[in-house]
Amino acid sequence: MKTFLKITLVVVLALIALKLSPILLLGALVGLLAAIVLGAVGFSLVVALLALAIAAAVALSPIWIPVLIVMGVISLFKRLGDNPSNPTVAA
Repeated sequence: MKTFLKITLVVVLALIALKLSPILLLGALVGLLAAIVLGAVGFSLVVALLALAIAAAVALSPIWIPVLIVMGVISLFKRLGDNPSNPTVAA
């Protein structure tokens, strides 16, 4: 008798699942549409932030390019002044 009840319960649950499948499919499609919209919005925000960063870098280039040149020259002369023949001397 237990087996008959288990099989009947499985059949009833399968029928309920089949009757509810269009609603579940609709919910899945709505969720997928929401994910697509939110993904597009997120992607456009990332692209806008990247464009803003590039615009800021271009606008500030008259400042940071000469600073990088000066830092590079200082680094170059600092390396030329190092004494690699005596490795025991701490820098």
